[in-house]
Amino acid sequence: MNNYTIKDITRPSGGFAMLAVDQREAMRLMFIAAGVKAPVTDQMLTDFKVNAAKTLSPYASAILVDQQFCYRQVVEQNAIAKSCSMIVAVDEFIPGNGIPVDSVVIDKRVDPQAVRKDGGKALKLLVLWRSDEDPQQRLSMVKEFNQLCHANGLVSIIEPVVRPPRRGDQFDREQAIIDAAKELGDSGADLYKVEMPLSGKGSQQELLTASQKLNEHINMPWVILSSGVDEKLFPRAVSVAMTAGASGFLAGRAVWSSVVGLPDTELMLRDVSVPKLQRLGEIVDEMMARRR
Repeated sequence: MNNYTIKDITRPSGGFAMLAVDQREAMRLMFIAAGVKAPVTDQMLTDFKVNAAKTLSPYASAILVDQQFCYRQVVEQNAIAKSCSMIVAVDEFIPGNGIPVDSVVIDKRVDPQAVRKDGGKALKLLVLWRSDEDPQQRLSMVKEFNQLCHANGLVSIIEPVVRPPRRGDQFDREQAIIDAAKELGDSGADLYKVEMPLSGKGSQQELLTASQKLNEHINMPWVILSSGVDEKLFPRAVSVAMTAGASGFLAGRAVWSSVVGLPDTELMLRDVSVPKLQRLGEIVDEMMARRR
């Protein structure tokens, strides 16, 4: 069995330009926010994800899919371009306290060998980070996840996302992102997917300083995600994060959120989202070229 490495999910430049379509209930809420009359059915989510995979994967180095709504369908429909690698999310979202994702466990229904057979190269795990929850529990989940990936020759991608503590209302998001990196930035995964400091806002220098601080604590290649960042600010965020040491992005909303709920999805993805993804890919290549 050949072991996949992060080279299998990068562009020829060595940078990551990866697309996420693994949003679940969050995507349903995006349809409602876009004015789509409820109910937003599972099929509507699946159709959007499959369309996004077909239209956008030729411009991505990898695409992240979820078991719940689209993994089977993209495989059966050959929706992913040959030049693009498949990443499968193995996070099972547990709702609670009025939010769709209150906690996360490893989804035991995802079979790593089946993922390989279907052409998958990597798995991704969301790790919710709260200052008042047990770090040991998070670390042991990440360790189990890494073992699952590496025993099956797959790349392991962790995605620590910070949340306010369960108790009390003191929450410093920026500090939490750093603290999560201190805890999980050397946890043996192959790639670290992180929230952009300052949500991509502020001066270039402020963003650079915050990103450099983050870089100091991540002892593996890292990429930024686009959730929480205004899509107009995301290209700059990629460029600044890469100046600080990141190697690209794994993002969905910055690419396709503006076309959610519009009629003629395929056309809108082609006309609106493809140019965004192409531009982001160019930024990644430009920034990687500067490192040589």
